[in-house]
Amino acid sequence: MTETLFMAFLAGLLGSGHCLGMCGSLVSAFFVRFVPPHARLGAMVAYHGGRVAIYTLVGLLAGALGMALTSTGLIGKVQGVLQIVVGVIVIALGLDLLGVSWFRIRYDFWPINRLQRFFIRAGENGPVRGALVGGMVNGVMPCSLTLAMAVKATATESALTGGALMLAFGCGTLPAMLFVSTLFGRLGATVRGHLLKAAAVVVIILGVGTLIQGIRYFSIMRHLADH
Repeated sequence: MTETLFMAFLAGLLGSGHCLGMCGSLVSAFFVRFVPPHARLGAMVAYHGGRVAIYTLVGLLAGALGMALTSTGLIGKVQGVLQIVVGVIVIALGLDLLGVSWFRIRYDFWPINRLQRFFIRAGENGPVRGALVGGMVNGVMPCSLTLAMAVKATATESALTGGALMLAFGCGTLPAMLFVSTLFGRLGATVRGHLLKAAAVVVIILGVGTLIQGIRYFSIMRHLADH
């Protein structure tokens, strides 16, 4: 489990360049517009604390969902099948991040414009409270990398393990996001692209590991059921 948490952290760390590309200008504008210098530290803690808290909550819910799906009567086989399905989905999402997938993830169903408006309006609640709300909104903004990790969380052992996985991922995104105001202007699109590809490889490795684990688990449970 420790290795999986480290891989999740690594995916977040490498994928943080992608975060800068997607959210960097939005976050920078938020802090420049709504956060005075004397409140910068408290606002940053509130913002990123809220963002990582949302990731952790998603992991808890995903882990709980995975437990519910494996507690339907055929626990062993269902758990193996779930891990196989999750592994395939995570691999597909990783390939999508690399840009070599046979499909592309679309977020047309997601009210992204509404989320962005709500994100900007959050600053009207004061620098710290507004930053907390803004960070929570940032946490639910659609992202293939976050989605891949959330899907991976459904194949963990428990809700707590799923939460820990997403917490590790969120912590991995902190270094770049904490210094977004200085890094955003220096980290070019090419570098961000390379970092995202590296993160995608980590996601694919996690997916392959989950797939192999699911195949082995299903094979063992099927063998036990035959005896």
